[in-house]
Amino acid sequence: QVQLVESGGGLVQAGGSLRLSCTASGTIFSFVIMGWYRQAPGKQRELVATISTGSFTNYADSVKGRFTISRDNAKNTVYLQMSSLKPEDTAVYYCNGYVTGAVPGRGNYWGQGTQVTVSS
Repeated sequence: QVQLVESGGGLVQAGGSLRLSCTASGTIFSFVIMGWYRQAPGKQRELVATISTGSFTNYADSVKGRFTISRDNAKNTVYLQMSSLKPEDTAVYYCNGYVTGAVPGRGNYWGQGTQVTVSS
């Protein structure tokens, strides 16, 4: 069974930084396309950033230049470094993993979410 476990959320002042981590288990991590999504109260879940199995990255326009997604295949972990945080970045952040290829656990998975709150 594939599991994604997030950590690193919290409360930070505007302009500050946080790093989120998401560790995967139950599959071969190098075959997993990873992403971060977020959902603010009363809003739909939205894409923040993705990173492919070849480490190609994609970002929402709202976070470009401020957030960086990266992965460490040796640690089965994806990171989201968030800088210059704004109050509008406040949301529950979810880790997503899409397992590709003929490996155990092929499919789409979500973590439990971690709260990020940015105070003004």
